[in-house]
Amino acid sequence: MTTMRFFAAARAAVGTEQTTVDAATLEQALQGLDAADPARWRALQERCSYLVDGLSTRDRTTSLDGVDLVDVMPPFAGG
Repeated sequence: MTTMRFFAAARAAVGTEQTTVDAATLEQALQGLDAADPARWRALQERCSYLVDGLSTRDRTTSLDGVDLVDVMPPFAGG
């Protein structure tokens, strides 16, 4: 199982600060979420950066095999 943490607009779109997923890839994990605002979540995924066990990626085919933590970070002003 992988813990996913959501920040800023991603948290608002998904509707939670964190969840656990059982998925083979980042794409499967993202698509499998039951988002509070599905349309906003679909649009936002393309613009997010992902930290997979601390390593930054935008490649949603990234394997989650053995991954403990994924941080989902949308673009935000000032940083």
